[in-house]
Amino acid sequence: MKLWKRLMAAATALTLTFGLSGCSAFDSITNGKRIIRIAHAQSEEHPEHIGMLEFKKIIEDRLGDKYEVEIFPNELLGSAQKAIELTQTGAIDFVIAGTANVETFAKAYEIFSMPYLFTSQDAYHEVMNDVDYMQQLYNSTDESGFRVLTWFDAGTRSFYSTKPIRTPEDLKGQKIRVQQSPASVNMVKAFGAAASPMSFGEVYTAIQQGVINGAENNELALTNNKHGEVAKYYSYNQHQMVPDVLIGNTKFLESLSDEEYAIFMEAAQKATEVEMNEWVKAVEKAKDIAINEQGVEFIEVDIQAFKDKVVGVQKEMLENNPDIVDMYEHIQKVNKKYEGKE
Repeated sequence: MKLWKRLMAAATALTLTFGLSGCSAFDSITNGKRIIRIAHAQSEEHPEHIGMLEFKKIIEDRLGDKYEVEIFPNELLGSAQKAIELTQTGAIDFVIAGTANVETFAKAYEIFSMPYLFTSQDAYHEVMNDVDYMQQLYNSTDESGFRVLTWFDAGTRSFYSTKPIRTPEDLKGQKIRVQQSPASVNMVKAFGAAASPMSFGEVYTAIQQGVINGAENNELALTNNKHGEVAKYYSYNQHQMVPDVLIGNTKFLESLSDEEYAIFMEAAQKATEVEMNEWVKAVEKAKDIAINEQGVEFIEVDIQAFKDKVVGVQKEMLENNPDIVDMYEHIQKVNKKYEGKE
């Protein structure tokens, strides 16, 4: 089954990359309808996929005489970075990716890789749901060929491994997969571990074969991506709250009429609402499966001990990247509103 998926992914990617050379995805018409292609890395059961089904429903209900939406899950069109490149060129229209993948195009997105940026989920949600405030950031990549439409809750990231992690010292000597972000690499190094950036789709096999000891992600990675089969210890150190974002090809978005654009934005916001509701249920289900079926041990830790290790990483990021300072200060103001409430 895995071999079949890889062959299908390769065939689809080749079709998109070469089959559309000499023309753009804008010429992709079936039965008189423009095909909208959307890529993401998650399974069909993941909240993000469910959110995009709502996106598809709204677009086809409201604009079905003109557009048909196709969703490609499970990295069928390649890794997030590859799918972003396909979106830039117009070979596909939308992709869901982590903000770490967007850092190379807009330095301001590095803010989300800062460890312990948000002090609570309430603060995180308030910042991300402030559409007017976030719009300036979302539009900052227009010159790179894409624009962010909305965000998706990807929960809180913590470490999981083949070895228990109860204190920061337990990370010393371990090889941990991180997102392809300099800040995430420096964070893991600050804990004394070796950072191993790699595609999310490679993590299961890398842990299974002992290439790495573990990774850092939310609880759904244990079940939806089956990492709990090979990594039996999940430690709640909660070092990052990193959103995923829905990215659209700029030329396509600007080709829409004002009315169509408003419908696409409405569909994106509705997708976020659905995804957030599904996220809460999915985390509860994932923990139950991880504990009772996979035998994963969830470990509560002294979070402050982990925070203390990365103060230098936060300071260095602020000194080296002036593009994140304003948003950092804004987030700190929001954080203060929730002090002592969680």
